[in-house]
Amino acid sequence: MDMRAQEVPYYETAGNEIGLFEHAWKNRLPVLIKGPTGVGKTRFVAHMAARLGLPLFTVACHDDLTAADLVGRHLIGDGETYWSDGPLTRAVREGGICYLDEVVEARKDTTVVIHPLADHRRTLPIDRTGEVLNAPDSFMLVVSYNPGYQNFLKGMKPSTRQRFVSLRFDFPAAEREEAILIGETRCDEMIAKRLVSIGRSLRALKDVDLEEVASTRLLVYAAILIRDGLDPVEACRAALVESLTDDAEVAAALMEVVLATFGR
Repeated sequence: MDMRAQEVPYYETAGNEIGLFEHAWKNRLPVLIKGPTGVGKTRFVAHMAARLGLPLFTVACHDDLTAADLVGRHLIGDGETYWSDGPLTRAVREGGICYLDEVVEARKDTTVVIHPLADHRRTLPIDRTGEVLNAPDSFMLVVSYNPGYQNFLKGMKPSTRQRFVSLRFDFPAAEREEAILIGETRCDEMIAKRLVSIGRSLRALKDVDLEEVASTRLLVYAAILIRDGLDPVEACRAALVESLTDDAEVAAALMEVVLATFGR
């Protein structure tokens, strides 16, 4: 997706991540962002693209994503064969940010095209057309992944990771998370405090089997529903509990936390 935002998306700063990103862009360095699901990695990249006035090409990586999906391929139309650039190639040609979200989910052949763009060469070879594109100064490669999902088959190789400047994202501190909910949704301050309290309690549960804990994104969803008039308990059930588990017993345990805060 090519996003040329006229307004800078809302983002609540955690530390020096904005300054570090700007320094990396000025010095033509690629950036790796790692952290749990829903803590603002994608929003941060969108914020920085708009802040720097750059087009943003976002790719949601998945098991079937190949190098050709990034670079491009020949297509047939009106009886003719023509070349169609992929999002990575478009970003290089136009001088924007190419953001590969959850990059470790993509097939291994994608590293073949990423590596020369993520080191001193800053080139993109297109084997099928014979081109070798030199990335302009305004081009930037940004990738992200969730270390919690890493395993032997889907870990990021050191040879890839060591080509990037890295940023670590984590769940926000309580005050910052409250500010995010208020800034993002314009919800009441007390609602923000209660939702953040629920989120932190759910993350601290030790005896409940969850693949992922409550993200800031889910708290934002709950705040939106409550601000729009939905009952807080029902909002938390829909936006938090049912989004975290399909197990009825686990859901009941999570609802106990919600009811302890928003109970009638």
